[in-house]
Amino acid sequence: MADNRADMRHITHWVFDLDNTLYPSDAPIMAQVDRRMTQYVARLLALPEDEARIVQKAYWRDYGTTLNGLMANHDVDLRDFLDFVHDVDPTVITPHPELADRIRALPGKRLVYTNGSLGHAENILDHMGLTHLFHDIFDVEASGFQPKPHQAGFDSFVSKFNLPVPESVFFEDSVRNLKTAHAMGFTTVLVRAKHGPRDEESAAPDEHPDHVHHAVDCLPTFLGSLRTTATPDDDAT
Repeated sequence: MADNRADMRHITHWVFDLDNTLYPSDAPIMAQVDRRMTQYVARLLALPEDEARIVQKAYWRDYGTTLNGLMANHDVDLRDFLDFVHDVDPTVITPHPELADRIRALPGKRLVYTNGSLGHAENILDHMGLTHLFHDIFDVEASGFQPKPHQAGFDSFVSKFNLPVPESVFFEDSVRNLKTAHAMGFTTVLVRAKHGPRDEESAAPDEHPDHVHHAVDCLPTFLGSLRTTATPDDDAT
């Protein structure tokens, strides 16, 4: 019988996006962040929320993140922005013990690379019981506020961890973020939206763009299908 498992025997570094990747896209975390971004833009620019939302989405589309658009066009307190928009309730995510087991079994280094803040990543990972399974977290501040998909942010990430890109795999729900990863030589895994695309970044359940090596609908199932070689580190901390 043919072995249809994904061959990851060359992988030594496992890089995971956070939001809508390590937890299912139907968990209403980013909906909370999105609402709070609208509120922040409305307060900062003294706009009604419907107008603030138009500005917010235009900045996200043109600059990669709403924050980068605000930085380019307005005087904004970066820490205040991050603290405000990431003040969310993580308990809407149901912890997934199987996912923890699958991540624990991955050999080599395991990293989180997020466009969110460090505090946000810690809040989500703590609730999910995953914190101890990752060796480090690279957040938007560590990137010099150069978010994915910008090359500068990826370069900072690779440099900080001296990452061997050909031996690294990148898990993401964002189609456009994976374009940069693919161009750099990462193995790319698209975690597709559970109930279809939420926005222009995410993918439909049957979508498999050319720059994506593996497109999956269930992260724990895919991780359980991998062929690897080295012995896992178990807990990273």
